Amino acid sequence: MLPESHRERIDVVLVSPRNPLNIGAAARAMANFGFQRLSVVAPFAPMWRQARSAVGAPELLLSAVESATLAEAVAACTLVVGTGTIRYRKPEQPVVTLPDLAPLVARELARGGRVALVYGSEKHGLTRDNLSYCHLLVEIPTDPRQPSMNLGQAVAVCLYELAVRAVPAPESLQEEPATLIPSTTSAAPSGRLELLAGVIEEAMQVAGYSPRGMQPANHHDLRLLLRRLALSAHDTRRILGLFRRILWRMKRIPVRKDKSN
Repeated sequence: MLPESHRERIDVVLVSPRNPLNIGAAARAMANFGFQRLSVVAPFAPMWRQARSAVGAPELLLSAVESATLAEAVAACTLVVGTGTIRYRKPEQPVVTLPDLAPLVARELARGGRVALVYGSEKHGLTRDNLSYCHLLVEIPTDPRQPSMNLGQAVAVCLYELAVRAVPAPESLQEEPATLIPSTTSAAPSGRLELLAGVIEEAMQVAGYSPRGMQPANHHDLRLLLRRLALSAHDTRRILGLFRRILWRMKRIPVRKDKSN
């Protein structure tokens, strides 16, 4: 089994869950495999902490963190994994099947990172905006005649795979492709990437690069780009300082008035 010290660095994040019973079932699955960190983002029902389906896991529900946004829930995570099917969507990030996820998680845990498994609403799953916070998308292999899974069952299947197969080992740092996750240096947490995206976006606006009508699309694309670059914490800090300096200078350049008639 995955050591407890590593299980404590894996967060289960439920985005806009509608049925408290599904939240309770997810909590029960977490307790089954020894995971304790549950985050619930903008839940539909206010009384979800009293879900009767959390058999053996009422304390886990009571200690769960409720967040207003997904950005807030994954701010400390260095690897954010979205879950869902690609049957009706064109993913904008790398896609792995569930059996291939464990080595990637093991690699992130081995270098001291924190991982978030993100699940969408029972009604429509993760939205395109939700997925822009994710480094990759994991797909659970299912029969094509029934591709969707109950929320609690999906959490159980994923956590079982990680509990028995994501045990960090030194060789995992060398075997996995560097295109999905950066090398052995510590990765930038999601919150720092959001901060960097905000500063870059402000510089784009000051430079006139980002018209008001394009700002939402540019922000979405920038969020995805920063995660594809797989920046280290050190590189993120350096780039943030660079753009802050550029922005500071741009705001102090006097505006030239057109004197032509």
